[in-house]
Amino acid sequence: MGIFSRFADIVNSNINALLERAEDPEKMLRLIIQEMEDTLVEVRSSAARTLADKKELERRIERLRQEAEEWQGKAELALAKEREDLARAALGERKKLNDAADSMKDEMLVVDENLNKLKEELEQLQNKLKDAKARQQAMVIRSNTATSRLQVKQQLDSSKVTDTLSRFDSYERRIDDLEAQVEAHDLGQPKNLADEFAALEAEEKITSELEQLKAKMKAKSEQS
Repeated sequence: MGIFSRFADIVNSNINALLERAEDPEKMLRLIIQEMEDTLVEVRSSAARTLADKKELERRIERLRQEAEEWQGKAELALAKEREDLARAALGERKKLNDAADSMKDEMLVVDENLNKLKEELEQLQNKLKDAKARQQAMVIRSNTATSRLQVKQQLDSSKVTDTLSRFDSYERRIDDLEAQVEAHDLGQPKNLADEFAALEAEEKITSELEQLKAKMKAKSEQS
């Protein structure tokens, strides 16, 4: 069963209220747009048929007027031939045809009025459809943004990041320990050249490992 029961329901609808009451606003909006598009096709088809009927009505009125003019000519001919009875009958036929044409003319005025109203309502429907599609696009953008934010949070909360940070802290502690050992070893002892180079080599090795770890973390961060 459709969301709307008739064309006027769409034109007078409050999309905000419908979405607020919906359990799944995105699904509801898709249904609203689908029904609006289907209704738009139906109403346009109906309007096209009405316009075709109007043109046919115009042709019939024109034929009636022409036939009325023909009976006018016959009435004049009858009078010229001193046949007043025939002239009267001809004028009667002309009146019937003109009355029928006038009746159809009144009917066509109603058709024109309905077509004008339909045109206004179609414009309203198109505006409603345009608004609904804009809302749908905004909703998709919000959904994509929320998904991306969730992925970032999940990545930040993942054990891989925690493990990497833990290893990073461990390397820093190792450096601190090595530096402390060097300082403690040197306390009260004169430094010799071999010890100094050994300390430099040990520190350079740890520093190199630390830089490699930093580069690895930076690369992972750029990929995500």
